Amino acid sequence: MNILLDTHVLIWALENNPTLSQEARNAIINPTNMVFVSSVSVWEISIKKSLGKLFVPDNLQEEIRLHRFTPLKISLDHAELAGMLPYIHNDPFDRMLIAQAIIEKLKLVTRDELIARYDVDVIKA
Repeated sequence: MNILLDTHVLIWALENNPTLSQEARNAIINPTNMVFVSSVSVWEISIKKSLGKLFVPDNLQEEIRLHRFTPLKISLDHAELAGMLPYIHNDPFDRMLIAQAIIEKLKLVTRDELIARYDVDVIKA
């Protein structure tokens, strides 16, 4: 199974936060699954960190590599679909994650209930 971590799930996974559901935790640690982290999540984290709204390690990219998560770049197709999605969710970061999950056929690990209203496979975090 190939999965994509929502930004909050990435943070929880790196912190080993007990808030993460057992299903999500199992999907992330299963060695047969590919776990993707979107560039948009790193962008969102860096913005929130610079505004003082979020505290994460300065070595975020290194932590992502150490956890053997696979980076997922933003493509033109991702950007186009994100703009065409119905306006159920107004957060541009989440809309990009949804578009990436749809195009790349990934299950999106999230606790955001609005995301589940899109035509995307979700694992509840």
